[in-house]
Amino acid sequence: MVENRPFLNFLAHLVLILGVTIVIFPVYIAFVASSHGPNDFLSGVVPLVPGPHILENYSTMLSSGMTSSGAPPIGPMLINSLIMAVGVAVGKIAISILSAFAIVYFRFPFRTLAFWMIFITLMLPVEVRIVPTYKVVADLGMLNNYGGLIIPLIASATATFLFRQFFLTVPDELMEAARVDGAGPMKFFRDILLPLSVTNIAALFIILFVLGWNQYLWPLIVTTDQSLYTVVMGIQRMAAVADAEPRWNLVMAAVILAALPPVLVIVAMQRLFVKGLVETEK
Repeated sequence: MVENRPFLNFLAHLVLILGVTIVIFPVYIAFVASSHGPNDFLSGVVPLVPGPHILENYSTMLSSGMTSSGAPPIGPMLINSLIMAVGVAVGKIAISILSAFAIVYFRFPFRTLAFWMIFITLMLPVEVRIVPTYKVVADLGMLNNYGGLIIPLIASATATFLFRQFFLTVPDELMEAARVDGAGPMKFFRDILLPLSVTNIAALFIILFVLGWNQYLWPLIVTTDQSLYTVVMGIQRMAAVADAEPRWNLVMAAVILAALPPVLVIVAMQRLFVKGLVETEK
């Protein structure tokens, strides 16, 4: 029996509204700033009401960008970030689900040791691996191309662990039934495990897509060609102007445009995302 307590309901809604306000308010400020002219920020006070320059600012970012800051138009940077984010997410999921499949369903020596060696890599920060990784990428001639941006980031111990834990919950009877029907390992994987893993794949895809989209340090190291700049690199160059004040109205317009693709991915896949996070039985 659920008790109806008006005060607790009011308190719960108040906390939710406050939380949403705290999260949304910076985004609103960025949108307002992107609609004003450059001189509106000289006083150091950010307006709270949208201005009249919204179309001008966004068209400037999409057409010419801020060439004075070394940043190309934001359109190509968005495409580069999209290619990198999709490549990282798909690569991580493909390698992780196959690794987990091998660890759970194949019997080979040191299989548990192999899993824990993969899992231990979670304790190694990116900064520890970045110098040797850069050396390998440079020796392979993968600087300033999409392969150098994506391939070094497609291994994921976290995703391997999550897929392994899910595969351990799949009843053994399914594997035995598939074996009786004459299905080989890959047919069992393709026809049974993959359909059962759709919600998990969707949830991981969203998380890994956002992770790949927000990458800054690795693209900064392996990319010097402007045609391969990601949007996060471009925003940093716009904001870090050496000899002049940053044009914050254009920087905020770039921030809003950069936030749209991850938001659209989350909105489009939110049902699968929530289901993949909360579903415990298949």
